[in-house]
Amino acid sequence: MKTPNSRLGLASLCLLLLAGCVSGPSSPEPRLTMTGCPVVTRCQLPSTNPRNNGELLDDSEALEAAWADCAAQVDMVYDAQQAHP
Repeated sequence: MKTPNSRLGLASLCLLLLAGCVSGPSSPEPRLTMTGCPVVTRCQLPSTNPRNNGELLDDSEALEAAWADCAAQVDMVYDAQQAHP
């Protein structure tokens, strides 16, 4: 028995569509490039007005945290300058 051409055409079309469902290789991750120095903001120390020893301790902790943030920015700029002389 002979198969009509329309059945073969539909079967070929279905197989062709199924071939598009196969997952291909993932695309590579984009490479980040650095152009210029990192953004730096001014170091700002919080103003204080302690009224007792507890507030003085809290103020000193806030001041240390502000100095640590400032030092981290300086380190970031230094590292960027050393990486790209």
